[in-house]
Amino acid sequence: MPHNTIILPLGQEIVTESSLADQMQLTELILNDQAFFQKLMDLFRICEDLENVDGLHMIFKIVKGIIMLNSPQVFEKIFGDELIIDIIGSLEYDPFVPQVQQYRKFLKDQAVFKEVIPFKNPVVLSKIHQTFRVGYLKDVVLARVLDEATVASLNSIIHSNNAIVISLLKDDSTFIQELFARLRSPTTSAESKKNLVYFLHEFCSLSKSLQMGQQLPIFRDLMNEGIIDIITDALQSEDKKIVLMGTDILILFLNQDPNLLRSYVVRQEENLLLGLLVKGMITDFGEDMHCQFLEILRSLLDSVTFTGAQRDTIVETFYEKHLGQLIDVIILSCPRDEASTGKLAGTAGRVESQNSTKPEILLNICELLCFCVVHHPYRIKCNFLLNNAIDKVLLLTQRREKYLVAAAVRFVRTILSRHDEHLISHFVKYSLLKSIVDAFVANGNRYNVLNSAVLELFEYIRKENLKLLVKHIVDSFWNQLVQFEHLPSLQSFKVKYKQFLENCGPETNVNAPDPRKRIDERALEKEEEDYFNEESDEEDTTSASHPQKVQSQPVLSNGVAVSCPSSRPRSGGLVDYDDEDDEDYRPPPRKQTETSEDDEGSMESLGLKRKLTPKEKEPGLAKKQRLGKSSKPRDSVFAALCSTLSQAVLPSKKTANAMHLSTQSGEENHIEKESGSPRSCDNKSPNEGNLREKESPRNCSEYLHSPSDNRQLSGEDPRSLLPSKSSPEMAVNGS
Repeated sequence: MPHNTIILPLGQEIVTESSLADQMQLTELILNDQAFFQKLMDLFRICEDLENVDGLHMIFKIVKGIIMLNSPQVFEKIFGDELIIDIIGSLEYDPFVPQVQQYRKFLKDQAVFKEVIPFKNPVVLSKIHQTFRVGYLKDVVLARVLDEATVASLNSIIHSNNAIVISLLKDDSTFIQELFARLRSPTTSAESKKNLVYFLHEFCSLSKSLQMGQQLPIFRDLMNEGIIDIITDALQSEDKKIVLMGTDILILFLNQDPNLLRSYVVRQEENLLLGLLVKGMITDFGEDMHCQFLEILRSLLDSVTFTGAQRDTIVETFYEKHLGQLIDVIILSCPRDEASTGKLAGTAGRVESQNSTKPEILLNICELLCFCVVHHPYRIKCNFLLNNAIDKVLLLTQRREKYLVAAAVRFVRTILSRHDEHLISHFVKYSLLKSIVDAFVANGNRYNVLNSAVLELFEYIRKENLKLLVKHIVDSFWNQLVQFEHLPSLQSFKVKYKQFLENCGPETNVNAPDPRKRIDERALEKEEEDYFNEESDEEDTTSASHPQKVQSQPVLSNGVAVSCPSSRPRSGGLVDYDDEDDEDYRPPPRKQTETSEDDEGSMESLGLKRKLTPKEKEPGLAKKQRLGKSSKPRDSVFAALCSTLSQAVLPSKKTANAMHLSTQSGEENHIEKESGSPRSCDNKSPNEGNLREKESPRNCSEYLHSPSDNRQLSGEDPRSLLPSKSSPEMAVNGS
């Protein structure tokens, strides 16, 4: 005994106060002495029998120091079945704790090992016990003194033991078959089934300890054995703990391979599992309420990771049978007046109190609806428009819990993020934002989650330029929001509204003609007219015998008399437009004159060739001058016009018409040029042609015969009768 008393202080000093190099040497010495730990535990039992408290305190420090060495070889020795109980017993005498702990008593009496199915392999049983004791040592006995490195080493031992146990069990085919046979057996008691479900849950959980390549085959084997049928029965149990165990197993399958569960749901008759998940989501589990049901439904309805016919089947079943159940829960759990009771909850058939549904359940329902809006925009859009589901969900704004009101605001924000015109119009038509504005106004100036959510919604509407909603909010609710006008978000919102109003005016005149474009087009036309005027100078020399006529009444190449103010020089163009008169131009309506009109009507149509400007103060006088300066009788003038028209329509008579026209006077030549000028301009650009159609006719032939009439007479487009490169003289003479 004295010898041991001398050694203990020395061992304590060496183990606990030595350097790193000394600790490595000490570890080597301990491992070389095969009987070291056995001798130490024998000394511990002697001190405990003699109630030597000082010796027990020293042994506690020595054992703790050995564990802190963090040597895997040392752990393998002290955690064996022969020593681990004594090692834990030596740690009961902590000198810093006034009372002796009862760790061994807990392990022997309270920690009861339930062997649901007998393990035939002794290694499995040994590893299970070792894993539990090491975990107890880590989490309870030395939880205050272990460093991170030692904790990591102990976790590695536990992880390794779990992998060994699962590998040995999965290789034992008789064990798995016996497990599922007992679960399906009708003679198995409820308590036994409960323990079997617990074991199945632990088996699936520990399967994560295996390598990734080994995990998937285990879950597939369990699927083939019918584990989902067992879980379906568990979800219908009245024991809520068993229900939650079943949901945990489903989540493990979804994390491993979601298609395993989805394929089963599609094959199952009447989709019983999907209905049980929806029912579990709206069931109150008390303190054990979790979000497992929400996560499982999200995985089943996910449109990103799951595509094809299987997904469509699950989604259609959910929207047809189960979405209405979730909406009804919201209706029955929110306060409402008598008017809304008949409108929204008439199909429910009952009225429940506000406290009948936990707020956590309503929050999960709202989160699932937001998920559906993102992943199934078309399907849920049809439900919203047909069943007015948005108004029902917005009943959450009447709840006392502010986070539920904020959840309803986030739901609206998610819908608007889709930028769907039909849903936006639905919001405006039924004024669905009124409940949100009312909740925001009732919240007052309190800065909380509701205030932030509503302001963020307004800011999003403004930044996304949702014009219809901006106008709707300001026009309908600004009297309520004016008290918050000092907030920057609402100030920017009002500015955006004013910008929309300012932009409404010009938008109505988008199709108005641009005067600058008209000026440019007329400039191009004027250049072409100057070209024809130069060509006609040679022919004008034949009319030199009529100087007074040319001087008193200027005649252009097309034979139109020009009456311009004397103070303004003549530009020499086909039509002399004043710059300031462009905007006042109003083209006269196009009308076809009949050939049976009298001669005076024909001459009037010839006189209307040019547009009358406001500066021509005496249009009647100008008309009389044009009529008075004709040296030929009216019948000869009308005959000349008809002969010119016949040249454009009947090219076979062009030789005779040319001989006939050569005998006419200078004035008749001018008239022939007037009838030929439109034909010479047929090769102009389409834009110029369109502009000429809007202007008044240039000669009387346009009054007598429209282009459609020409096509009826000749059977083809008169433009095709002329060569593409014909000169103006060729067009006039018909050659």
